[in-house]
Parts: sequence; C-alpha cells; structure tokens
Amino acid sequence: MLLRGGEVHSPADPFATAMVVERGHVAWVGSEGAADAFSSGVDEVIDLEGALVTPAFTDAHVHTTATGLALTGLDLSAAAGLQEALSLVRAHRAAHPGDRILLGHGWDPTRWPEQRPPSRAELDEAAGGRPLYLTRIDVHSAVVTTALLDLVPGVTSLTGYHPDAPLTAAAHHAVRAAAHGAITARQRAEAQRAARHRAASLGIGTLHECAGPDISDEEDFTALLKLAAEEPGPRLHGYWAEQITDEKGARRVRELGAVGAAGDLFVDGSLGSHTAALRDPYADAAHRGTAHLDAAAVAAHVAACTEAGLQAGFHAIGDAAIGTVVDGVRAAAERLGLARIRAARHRVEHAEMLTSETISAFAELGLTASVQPAFDAFWGGENGMYARRLGADRARTLNPYAALLRAGVPLAFGSDSPVTPTDPWGTVRAAAFHRTPEHRISVRAAFTAHTRGGWRAVGRDDAGTLVPGAPADYAVWRTDELVVQAPDDRVARWSTDPRSGTPGLPDLTPGRPLPECLRTVVFGRTVFVRPNE
Repeated sequence: MLLRGGEVHSPADPFATAMVVERGHVAWVGSEGAADAFSSGVDEVIDLEGALVTPAFTDAHVHTTATGLALTGLDLSAAAGLQEALSLVRAHRAAHPGDRILLGHGWDPTRWPEQRPPSRAELDEAAGGRPLYLTRIDVHSAVVTTALLDLVPGVTSLTGYHPDAPLTAAAHHAVRAAAHGAITARQRAEAQRAARHRAASLGIGTLHECAGPDISDEEDFTALLKLAAEEPGPRLHGYWAEQITDEKGARRVRELGAVGAAGDLFVDGSLGSHTAALRDPYADAAHRGTAHLDAAAVAAHVAACTEAGLQAGFHAIGDAAIGTVVDGVRAAAERLGLARIRAARHRVEHAEMLTSETISAFAELGLTASVQPAFDAFWGGENGMYARRLGADRARTLNPYAALLRAGVPLAFGSDSPVTPTDPWGTVRAAAFHRTPEHRISVRAAFTAHTRGGWRAVGRDDAGTLVPGAPADYAVWRTDELVVQAPDDRVARWSTDPRSGTPGLPDLTPGRPLPECLRTVVFGRTVFVRPNE
C-alpha cells in the first residue's frame, strides 16, 4: 500500500509526504516525487488529501472491561452533582430490569457542589432496593446498596468497611468480587469490544491491560487476551498484578498469558480516596494513607521476576509508597546486580509524588514511569483535588514530567481508563500544558512518550515510530497546520526553522480542536475507518 499526498511524521524524513506499507511493516517513507516510483508496483494507493499520518498511540495503562462497562452502562463521570448522579442511577435501574446487580462508575464528589458521595439510604432509594455497585472515579473505593452488602457475608467485619461511607481495602475487594461475578460472559465480551473499538477510533494501536486478582479476575483476563488475539483491533499486552516470590509463581503468571507480574500491584491506593501512602499526613485527614507492601516484599517480587526473566511493576502514588518501591528495587539490585535489574525494565505505575531523590533512583535503576498526564488536568492546580488533599505546596510537586525527562527516566503515557478517558491527544496536551509550568514538556516529547514510550515499556525498541522495518501501526488524522511546541519559546522558534529538521505536530494549545482520527491501522491491517470517509 502506498499512502501519499499528506504529511508523514517520521524521524527518517522530517519532510515526508508518502509512505509504503508491505507485509505489516513500514517499507519506505519519503517525498512525493520519489513516491511516483512505487505507484505502479503497489496493490493500493491512498490519497491522504493533506492528512497527517503518525505512529498509532499506545495507552500504557487501561482496564479494558471496566472501560467497556462504563461506555455501555452507567457512567457518572459527567454528573454535575449528587442529585444528577442519583437521577442517572434511577434511569439506569429502569432501563435494566433484568440485571442481577447494577454496575456503575465515575462518581467524584470533589467536583460536585455537595462535596460528598451518596449515602447508602440515598442509593437504596435510587436503586429501588436492588444490589448496586458504584466505583469512585479512581476505582479505589466504592459506594454500594444494602442489597449488595447482603450478598457478601462477613463484609461488615472486613478492613475498609464503613457503615455509611465509601468502602475501601478488603471490604471493597469483597463487594467488587460479588459485583463482577454477576457479569455474564456475553456482557463482558460486549464491554471489551466496546473499549477496543473506542480505542481504535482514537488512533490507539496498542493497549496495556493492567489486571490482577485485586481488580479483576483470571477469567476476565484470559477471555480478554483471547478476544484480542482473535478479533481485529488494537494490540493488547496483558499485565497480571500478583505478587510472586519464586519461579513457580512466575510460571503461573506466564501461563495466564501475561507479559509481566506488574501493573496495579498495589503498594498504596489513591489520593482521591485518601489511601495513597504519604510520608506526612493529608492536609484534610489526620492520617498518612494505606501501605500494602513493604520494601522487603517489593525486593522479593522484583528479584523473583528478574531471575525468571519477567517484568515486575507496582502501583505507587504517594511519596512513602514510591520510596518503598525504590528501596525494594535497590535491595534487589544489591542481590542480583544493577545491570540485571536495569535490563528488565521494571515499571512503576502512576508515580505521582516524586522527589529529586526518587527521580534519580528511577534513572539509576532503569525504572519506567508509566504515568497519566490527565490526572493533572483533572485534579491539579491551585484549587484542585490534589491541593485539597495535600496543600498547595505539596500538590505543586506532583507529576514532574520535565524533571523525569531531564534525569533520563523513560516515560510511557496512558489513561488508567476508566479513571480518566482514553484521549491520546488530550493526554499529550495535558503534559505539554501541565498546570504547574515547571513540569511541562514539549509536545514532541509527550507524543513520543505516548507512542514509542509505550513500546519501550514492554521491551520493544523497534516500534512506535514510522521508519523502514517498523511495524505498520499508524493513524491518519484530519488536523490544522503542524507546528512545534515546547515550554521554552526559543526551542520552538529554532525547531520550526526548516534547517532544524524537526517534524511538526498538531497545535495543541488549550481551546483549539484536537485532531480527528480518520483511520487506524495495526500491523498493516485497518481496524478503524471513520464513517463517510
């Protein structure tokens, strides 16, 4: 296939307007004049009509089934307040009379005028006395009805149970297992297809599924891997977040089809739910959050994974949790040697509350920071949720992408969908226009973290860019004039000079429309075409 008459974003030729794809790989990129030599020898010629071609995005942290359930079911993320959320619950109940357990996601009281979650009595009324499970937007706590609690014997004695407040910890895990157990195989497959289709429609060619025994189950995970292998759509790399200590555990993770014992292996929780582990107390709560693993457990997991040739990884948000990960990985390096630890490319998910010391440690240990810039767009800023939880001074230190890049820490961008939506260009914009100016990075660096960075996070250095020999995973976009945007205007001025040879990208200035995906291709196979195009 020859694509011509557009703009091809490629380091092989910053002025490329054409590309040849053969047997699932990029065969050539170059100028319009040189494309004439290929036109008679290809099976198909596509006139791009000025469109932009880029590598397909990689979303390095998603929960596919949960994303699909939010897309096809009850999504409260857009609710403007508590009463609107309760109205949506009533409407969903009426529309699904046959569901054994009602499922929903996305409530965020920090964005509501009431500044509180729904009470159990309010939910019992809205759900008409039926079992209902509603996850907070960060998925680290949930509110439920009395009818659902009645289906989970012993839940009131578990850690994290509160008579009339969101459930966390073991109590949350118990009601989640009951709720997810009511999902039929057909509902699950429909949700997974919906999530993969949405991703493809946004130019996403690869998803990193972050599953595990505390957030999903083995049946869901293996069914998703099977569906992704059999049906067209984005590639899928599955992580299973189960702690291991030996080769037997590593073998079990591999047998599930996972590429690593990583993803959401929880060292702590989230800031929104007051469960991220902090060194100092929350500004709006008299405690330091919840720690799930200590440094010795981290070290044992990393050592076992490294010796088995398996990627390890952890969920860590608070500064205490990140410090625990660093101490544990460093202890594993002292045992096995730094070179082996660095070669394994272990990951840390979220990594929000970093210090200069932990950033340096990430670089030293070869840890990939798998991060979600939309978190700052949603909850950062002087008046955001982070400032309420931590105080303005601590909140300003969160998500320091520029410092990570300066230290040489590999970045992989994702959404943590359904926590924040799959929105790749919005993610790039959020990193380039971070609410804290000193943490901003160039659009080009952010774009790289959301394309090539995701491939590097799974150990592939030969993908995520449109150069000869790379997998033909790409997207075609309708967009306005291409520019070069960087936090330092001097860089932008030089980069737009033709002598710099810097390929442009869409103007992502806040308020401007984002690019529109016209086509997404994975390994040379079209997985999405916008209707009427």
